[in-house]
Amino acid sequence: MKNGELDDTDRQILYYLQEDARHTSSSDIAEELDLSSSTVRMRLATMEESGIVQGYHIDIDYDRAGYPLYTKITCTAPVPERDSLANQAREIDGVTAVREVMTGERNVFVNAIGSDHDDLNRITESLDALGLTVVDENLIRDEYVCPYHGFLDPEQED
Repeated sequence: MKNGELDDTDRQILYYLQEDARHTSSSDIAEELDLSSSTVRMRLATMEESGIVQGYHIDIDYDRAGYPLYTKITCTAPVPERDSLANQAREIDGVTAVREVMTGERNVFVNAIGSDHDDLNRITESLDALGLTVVDENLIRDEYVCPYHGFLDPEQED
């Protein structure tokens, strides 16, 4: 990585980590990319230090963990308060993610889980009490996460 810009090797390392970071070692990636594992570790450390890689996150099946209801709540926040309200929403019990959007009226998106509809009602009421206007609620059946294929060199694809 030079001047904060990723090269093809950095992108490919990110691709393999996005596929399954928990079960992918630097040796596994090195083998795929025909590099040494120390080169992969060094590049990854550089991307961590620069803030490109910000963490490694657990993927939880909330349904199996006892929270069968997963909802995406769309809100509107007054623009001057958007950042503050989005950060406050993160503190509500049951909220698992908050996304702040820079354009449009629908500018705060909240992911939340609950064991029953009362939980979800409590969360939306808490968002409303903060000053967010709840515009829409969508009960999600499932969500799939996948790596960004643009990181993968076309010659590397199987």
